[in-house]
Amino acid sequence: MATSSEISERIVEAVMARKLAPGSRLGEQQLAMLFDCSRTIVREAMTRLAVRGIVTVSARRGWYVVEPTEEEAQETFDARRVIETGLIREGRPLDKAALKRLRSHLASQQAAIKDGDVGLRSFLLGDFHVCLAECLGNGLLAETLRDFTARTTLVAMRYQSAVDAAQSCGEHVKIVEALEAGELKKAEQLMAAHLRTWSKKLHMETDAPDPLAQLRLALAPMPAKAQVLHTSSPAPARRKRADRSTYLGEVL
Repeated sequence: MATSSEISERIVEAVMARKLAPGSRLGEQQLAMLFDCSRTIVREAMTRLAVRGIVTVSARRGWYVVEPTEEEAQETFDARRVIETGLIREGRPLDKAALKRLRSHLASQQAAIKDGDVGLRSFLLGDFHVCLAECLGNGLLAETLRDFTARTTLVAMRYQSAVDAAQSCGEHVKIVEALEAGELKKAEQLMAAHLRTWSKKLHMETDAPDPLAQLRLALAPMPAKAQVLHTSSPAPARRKRADRSTYLGEVL
């Protein structure tokens, strides 16, 4: 039987791995069956995630993964930039164990990218920032970053075009190299540029989709050339009107 904490962390991991899209419904009964627990425990997990900004509840409809707005997207990246550059600036120097852990993490990212494992590479690219915070000695901010990273993953899934994972990993490598060399100012600048780069890559939807797009296209007037050809046909006017009526009936 899973605990509420285990359920919530599994959901966060699924979000970071892009296995749960924005707006995905999370049914209490289905989750209770999946994790072999009561709906009360599931509800506790959902409540925790709601506080962390990962899910939201809709009256009479249940729990859903959040769908970040354009404004929330930018705010989340701004918050991450403040936290992560501050951690590098104020954090403790990295010891050999921390550097070894980060290098191992980078190797895992590179392997996932090479293997084409989209879910694993997405999770690792986000988890790198959490791992770095832990290595810099601030577990509390690491937990906060985990939630922010999950939210920016949802942002990327909704607004971002195909992400160049190799480029992102390469930027992680440069950050770790700067930290290893003791160049904290450079590492801070690299982190700020890294987050700014991916924030700018967001493709924001400014217009709502047209619900009548397909029907509008089907019922658009015929091109002028086609109308001339149709008019020059020897068929009588009554027959032309009948043909058009039949055609519209088939479309509608």
